[in-house]
Amino acid sequence: MARSLVDLLTEHAARNPGRTAYRYLVTGDVDGGVEEITYGRLAERARAIAAWLQDHGLAGSRAVLLYPPGVEFICGYLGCLAAGVVAVPAVPPQGRAQNHRALARTERLLADADARAVLGGREVIAALRTMADQLPGLDRITCLATEDVPDGLAATWRAPDLTADSVAFLQYTSGSTSAPRGVMVTHGNLMHNERFITERMGHTPEALERHGHELFVSWLPLYHDMGLIGPVLNTVYLGATATLFSPLHFLQQPRRWAAAVSRYRPHTSGGPNFGYELSVKHATPDFVAGLDLSSWRVAFNGAEPVRAATLRRFTATFAPAGFRDDAHCPCYGLAEATLMVSGNAAGTPPVVAAGDGGSGPEAVGSGRPGPDMTVVIVDPERGAELPDGETGEIWVRSASVAGGYWRNALATRAAFRATLPGREGRFLRTGDLGFLRDGELFIAGRLKDLMVVDGRNRYPQDLELSAESAHPAVRPGCTAAFCVDGGADGEQPVLVAEVSADAAGEAEKIADLVRGAIGEAHGLPLHDVVLIRPGTIPKTSSGKIQRHATRAAYLGGTLSLSGASAG
Repeated sequence: MARSLVDLLTEHAARNPGRTAYRYLVTGDVDGGVEEITYGRLAERARAIAAWLQDHGLAGSRAVLLYPPGVEFICGYLGCLAAGVVAVPAVPPQGRAQNHRALARTERLLADADARAVLGGREVIAALRTMADQLPGLDRITCLATEDVPDGLAATWRAPDLTADSVAFLQYTSGSTSAPRGVMVTHGNLMHNERFITERMGHTPEALERHGHELFVSWLPLYHDMGLIGPVLNTVYLGATATLFSPLHFLQQPRRWAAAVSRYRPHTSGGPNFGYELSVKHATPDFVAGLDLSSWRVAFNGAEPVRAATLRRFTATFAPAGFRDDAHCPCYGLAEATLMVSGNAAGTPPVVAAGDGGSGPEAVGSGRPGPDMTVVIVDPERGAELPDGETGEIWVRSASVAGGYWRNALATRAAFRATLPGREGRFLRTGDLGFLRDGELFIAGRLKDLMVVDGRNRYPQDLELSAESAHPAVRPGCTAAFCVDGGADGEQPVLVAEVSADAAGEAEKIADLVRGAIGEAHGLPLHDVVLIRPGTIPKTSSGKIQRHATRAAYLGGTLSLSGASAG
């Protein structure tokens, strides 16, 4: 029985050495350049890299992975696993022009992970070496361009003694409400979560056979848990094929996503809600008419609030190309639970209900937890389990839950060691708010983002949705609601929103419409509406809005304003 992804890679390479494991669309276009790697070649490269790491005494240490999107990242990641090296996926800095903030992030990561090696592509490693003066301690770290590792080393590879408790990699959290922390994901965590993803998304042997083993199309970042553990690792877990391309290429031309699904006809593809919004915005009847999306059986949607209106618009737009409503798969997960905690079963239409336990705006269910996952809703102040339908903090217990944060015992104890009267074992406190209804999990937002105005709980994403619907110039997924101290008036709500570049002259009108939309939908007067330039709202590396950072920028007067904003 396979104990790790290393064992499975070995099996697939022996049984189907010529099968394509991954193809990478170099330009993001289906008619552009394509890089492919078979299972035989993937196993050879992983072993060669692993042997190099073993020969240099790096087994058991941490290696930061700084790769541009592409197949080489996967070779480096699997090479680390095959060497018994703890992989640390990260965003690569981009040469001398890279801003100070990104360099500081890389420096903090190298120090926090206590990395002994950096693996990357030739260009990244060459650029890193020119930054030695800007990255203290880099001269003490082994830097390896993995393309330069000779194939012949594969023959000298020694299989590591991996157990379920061996740490496979550190998944640094996105840092949407706090500083990123390294989650210690074990080989056992990975195997458990891959089984759950396989079951919930209907990745059965019969389904794979029907799709010619074309399992995923993905533009998600490879260094982030959703893009890595979903499309990349579930592919090698099952011995299937995935088509990948850069998130930048998707953002530049959102049509590329549907075009790739139409060309390669995978079973599964997905991303955050904003990806579906962008696809709808850039679709035309002529473009849709040239697509065939009938193979798309699972369209997973997570990592940010799932909007019912988005699901409806996406289905209406792409139904003429064969997309079916029951392909939508809202899901919920987090790095601390490896990835997936709950998800809609393949072929089951998403559940939509009134939010906040029945009294708020409509909410999309994130599916049901796995059969061996315990999810409970808890009053975060009293530590008491709440009944069905009531909103509280989501607590999780399962074999997918990681052991804790790397070298952070205090944070580990607070998040991973929670106990509950009447329940056995320890729970993970997710910091997310939600409620259960008839077994379905609904997500309400982040506990730290919760807004309390006039004694009532308000969820920022509800206000943000109303603002995004107020005027076409307000960019979807680029708004932030939060509270500031209003003195004698208590906590007061503020709304910051990116608007399109050509809307600066309409700033006052847009602000008035935003105020009106939020007042009508929520009965809330806004203390301030601030409109800012496109691409300037603080986000994590995975695209989540950083509301706390936006609030700090607002209070510090450092937001990049677009025209006049009414106060």
